[in-house]
Amino acid sequence: MRKIAEGVHQIAVTPFQTINCYLVGDVLVDAGLRTSARKLLRVLRDVPLSAHVLTHAHPDHQGASHRICADRAIPLWCHAAEERAAETGQVTAAYPDPDAWMSRLQQRFMAGPGHPVAKTLAEGDSVGDFVVVTAPGHAPGQIALWRESDGTLIAGDAALNINFLTLRPGLDLPLAVATVDMDQARESIRKLAALNPARVAFGHGPVATGAAFKAFAAGL
Repeated sequence: MRKIAEGVHQIAVTPFQTINCYLVGDVLVDAGLRTSARKLLRVLRDVPLSAHVLTHAHPDHQGASHRICADRAIPLWCHAAEERAAETGQVTAAYPDPDAWMSRLQQRFMAGPGHPVAKTLAEGDSVGDFVVVTAPGHAPGQIALWRESDGTLIAGDAALNINFLTLRPGLDLPLAVATVDMDQARESIRKLAALNPARVAFGHGPVATGAAFKAFAAGL
């Protein structure tokens, strides 16, 4: 785990920060791939957990959710628009082409089983000392977590900060193959940038400065 702000730790479950989860106080945000369960359970073995939150129910965020929630006896929370995917485990059904080879590959090898959702989250709800900000586009129920007191934003996949081919950091739009509405995704990036964050953490890639994120949003 790497501390990125007070009470906030990044857990990179794959090399080069290609897939990240976050510990926010005693809440686990996202759970990587199905194969990420062992690492997460080991890293969090002595860490008290009260809940598990999904920024969205895609296979690289939901993969280990059932295992974590079951092993640690904690509830699963997500936006209402992600509830069906989280509960059924059919997490690529909302992709632009769920029958494409990549969609089928992710569903078969990356996604985890479904798990009951104990609570749905909406704009303005609290997750510890963070507030839920809806940021749809990449997924219908994509959410971000915002803490105004120090400008920390956990953006999920509202944007990326890595090039998956070169593995170099770089701000970009979410992957088109898994994004429901790219125009809406752009609007969500602008919405998040308008919060004036000091630092922005992503599901994929390292933490970016707020200045870099705002410049990226302005250039869309």
